[in-house]
Amino acid sequence: MNHNTPLSPRPLRHLSDVQLRVLTTAQLRSQGVSPADINAQCRPGGTWQQLLPGVYLLRPGPATSEERLHAVLLYAARSPATEPAVPAQPGAGEPHAPQRYTDAMITGLAALALHRFSSAPPLLSLDRIDVLVPRLRRLRSTGCVRIVRTPGMPEPEQITGIPVAPVPRALADAVADLADAGVVRRLLTEAVRGGHCEPAAVVKELTQARLLSRPHVVDAVDSLLAEGRAIAEDRLYRMVHEHGLPDPVWNVDLRLPGGPHLGGLDAYWPDHAVALELDTRAPRQDEDAMWSEYARKREHLERLGITVVHITPKKLRDSMEQQATVVRTALMASADRDPAAYVVVLPR
Repeated sequence: MNHNTPLSPRPLRHLSDVQLRVLTTAQLRSQGVSPADINAQCRPGGTWQQLLPGVYLLRPGPATSEERLHAVLLYAARSPATEPAVPAQPGAGEPHAPQRYTDAMITGLAALALHRFSSAPPLLSLDRIDVLVPRLRRLRSTGCVRIVRTPGMPEPEQITGIPVAPVPRALADAVADLADAGVVRRLLTEAVRGGHCEPAAVVKELTQARLLSRPHVVDAVDSLLAEGRAIAEDRLYRMVHEHGLPDPVWNVDLRLPGGPHLGGLDAYWPDHAVALELDTRAPRQDEDAMWSEYARKREHLERLGITVVHITPKKLRDSMEQQATVVRTALMASADRDPAAYVVVLPR
């Protein structure tokens, strides 16, 4: 047998080229390849090589990035299987079907590289590839694989057939292993500036990973939140102008005449008594307590006859036109409401 010889009369043609080159012991045995044949092929000077325990590359030479990723997933996945091939007409080629990797996904810096982060190192330069698995899986880190455990697996994103952790989770797993403040800041900033996710989702993952006790992470989060608010405010300005809303007064404080401070607002339409507030809260403390503060402010303003429109940065990013309709409806409805109490509007 050599590396050009078919493994059996039942070749795995429904797999991609890479998946044909990277196979497990079980997959090879299912094709009639004995352990002795595997050992013979993997001897010094042989045409195969063992990349990880139970995972083989069926060619000589260094593994490519894609081959390494599939090898890592084959090592970590639970009972890896292949999708059944669709029956083909005689003589017709069999369609490719994706490999299913159960209970395993790429995370950390490798995942960020797959998400096309310019601040993440290239895949080939990584000595280790992080793979996320359920907490109770009995696996150990070995070779180029670093096992990362979690009590709850997120829904993976499929990138070129590879299951990849969502950006917030991948960031948290990457940051957990980084001590360079500049690198951490660049990764977090690119997540928001590149439109991959909102700051609140990143901070939530960092909080759950208990990383906010590290000073360099806290500094990076402060920069992240400032970046996220600036982007959200820019989207808010665009929404008002691109959708023909009347100009509000921007970034103001409201007070009762000679009375207490009512709170800061991102936009206010005095003639309509409509206020708009961007929810850029970061879940670094109890979310119920933070929401209670927002709710108290809103209830107080509405008792004074002021309508409060609450918008999140994510809604502005994903459905700007819908949010503009919400604001326009509130402005139009002001004519049917009783006059609001007189308030003093001050620059914030």
